[in-house]
Amino acid sequence: MKPHQLGFEVDLSKCVGCRACELACARQHPEADGSFRHVERVGDGTRSQAFLTLGCNHCASPECIRVCPENCYDKLRNGVVIHHSERCIGCERCVGACPYGAPHINAKTGKAEKCDFCLDRLKEGKKPTCVELCPAGALKMITLDEERTDCSGDPLVRYTRPSMRFIEAREPVCFWRKEGKNIHGK
Repeated sequence: MKPHQLGFEVDLSKCVGCRACELACARQHPEADGSFRHVERVGDGTRSQAFLTLGCNHCASPECIRVCPENCYDKLRNGVVIHHSERCIGCERCVGACPYGAPHINAKTGKAEKCDFCLDRLKEGKKPTCVELCPAGALKMITLDEERTDCSGDPLVRYTRPSMRFIEAREPVCFWRKEGKNIHGK
């Protein structure tokens, strides 16, 4: 049986930048130093502007695992990359190695931390809290094919193979009134 890879899918047409995913993550992980997920505005301020929700990509070939001298990271059979903070010495190698900025050092503990795909919720048959509480349905949990070849030309993406899929934003359909006419065309 081939292992599967859990991942996130973001529909850029649906994300409205409400930050509900950030708040849900922070509430789910109160011991963390902030949220493991963050929303960024992309675009140039025109109508093509969009929002992008980002967190750990639970890569198929994670750099954090490769560089950690204390073997603090494991990749589970479902593709989730977890961090064992009890082993962490706070060397920050994983922080520097991750091209997506997922691990960060907790100021209180001095140890690395990152998204765990809400592993405790997965074990209960639930979705990650960021996915469950996205009011627009822009963020979804998906299963990716481990053998996928749709990686872009970016060398980092080809090497780490992030478990993230983006649905490109579609041009919005607008119905405009013509000057001097009411909505019935008169």
